Amino acid sequence: MRQLNRYVSTTVSASILMVLLVILGLDAIAAIIDEMGSVSGDYDFLAVLQYVALSVPGTIFDLLPFAALVGCLAGLGALATNSELVVMRCAGISTGRIVLMVMKPALAIMIVGMLISEYIAPMTESIAQGQRSIALRNVENVGGDQGLWHREGDDFMHFNAVQPNGVIYGVTIYSFDTERQLQQTFYAERAIYQGDHWLLEDYRQAQIGEDLISQLSGHSKVWNVELSPELLNILVLDPLDLSIVDLWHYSNYLDSQGLNSGSYRLAFWKKVLQPLSTLALVLIAISFIFGPLRQVTMGYRIFIGVLVGVVFRTTQDMLAPASLVYGFAPIFASLGPIIICLLAGGWFLKQAK
Repeated sequence: MRQLNRYVSTTVSASILMVLLVILGLDAIAAIIDEMGSVSGDYDFLAVLQYVALSVPGTIFDLLPFAALVGCLAGLGALATNSELVVMRCAGISTGRIVLMVMKPALAIMIVGMLISEYIAPMTESIAQGQRSIALRNVENVGGDQGLWHREGDDFMHFNAVQPNGVIYGVTIYSFDTERQLQQTFYAERAIYQGDHWLLEDYRQAQIGEDLISQLSGHSKVWNVELSPELLNILVLDPLDLSIVDLWHYSNYLDSQGLNSGSYRLAFWKKVLQPLSTLALVLIAISFIFGPLRQVTMGYRIFIGVLVGVVFRTTQDMLAPASLVYGFAPIFASLGPIIICLLAGGWFLKQAK
């Protein structure tokens, strides 16, 4: 039994990893083509390759449910085509036992993917975004698509480029009063974190009064703000590129500032429920092999797997903004399609028996 368990696990794991490698390659090629439209100045082709390579760890976790679905269909489909599943069942191995054999390697791969998403992907993605922003930065330009915005109290800040080591380039600050009237504008070439405060370099400040505008400039100035390099590393990344811990803490931070944390709550629940999404799609794959897709060709199985994966992902992507618009809990945006897949997979398996 142990050898059979190892054989099924090896077959399924190899199929999942092969599918993951293929779709990662396709995604990387698409990303390179997309980034070529941004090539200019220091952001050359080699910089594009480096940016895409550093973004790969974050993509792995996002693609794992889809890879698990198609990989299980391919791996189990090969066993079904060779009548190995029939032999197993004739030998007295129950369907539930086979399901467990398949779930174990899928869950193990997902755990490894989650560890990459938690500890490696945020770091590499932060480096990638920082290097890209520095290469593309346009000094004092706050109207382009580069850089990021942040709000703290009545101050609105824009940063042209952020490095993970606590250095900001192109710091622009707009300060408003309680009536939302602009009181002060501030620009600094660079800000460096000093442990408990920021040091602004080469700054220009404009104080706006009722009748006149007073200007001041200097080489350095202390900037006391709650913003920290750790928080900046969160701001510079897309919510889905953050770790689960960072998503939780930053969502609470936004709530404490009276800001909307909906997108970060959505990303939090999607990442927390990602292993359950994978198991639900694997269950769908198993039920198809024991049911309607047992005697079809490999190409048809993969086509059905791709179709189911696209429908699953599209449903989650549609429910996500709907939760923000209609105000229902973000957890249901991710949990809804998972429950449907679990129920459908269980029903197909029951019919197959």
